[in-house]
Amino acid sequence: MAPPFMNAYGLVPKVLDKIIEAQKPERFTQDFLSTKLGFSGGSARAIIPLLKRIGFLSSDGVPTPLYSKFRNSDTRGSAMAQALRTGYREVFERNEYVQDLPKDKLKNLITEMTGAKANDTMVASIVGTLENLKRYATWDASKEPPKEEVKVLTPAEVPSEVRQVNNGGGFNLSYTINLNLPETADVEVFNAIFRSLKENLLRG
Repeated sequence: MAPPFMNAYGLVPKVLDKIIEAQKPERFTQDFLSTKLGFSGGSARAIIPLLKRIGFLSSDGVPTPLYSKFRNSDTRGSAMAQALRTGYREVFERNEYVQDLPKDKLKNLITEMTGAKANDTMVASIVGTLENLKRYATWDASKEPPKEEVKVLTPAEVPSEVRQVNNGGGFNLSYTINLNLPETADVEVFNAIFRSLKENLLRG
């Protein structure tokens, strides 16, 4: 299957700008496109399957959470980046830095993928559609920041860790300690654990 495209790809940013302004519909239909967004021409109807391919609409035309995120100025860029990676997955599999490709390089990639001639109108439409969608994407925002590794202490490790802090001298540290408590119904086990914590934490 060829990557998603519109022959009238110049309409892509015009429709998207209207989507940002208009209230989200229960279903995104041709009637909504014509009446509410003001695009009654037949060439604009191709936006609906395009929006489905990139994950803005479900198969029955219901706007998805990604559609709502795109309408929000704070999450618009990352939403479009996610949509492009969804709708143009095979393109990104061939080159993970599609967003950085100049237009001529992108055209060469699409020509290679589709097996079409370089002057084929479909190639031009795919490139034009993708280029217009890319204008809304913020690629850095679509990447999650690296997560810090947090060490979870077992009850046996807690006294040792606390002693290291107490013996350091010169400055004070604040620790949040997560315990993996054993599965037991014996209350004395828990009493021993918390007694050890109290003795070591409060010891000067």
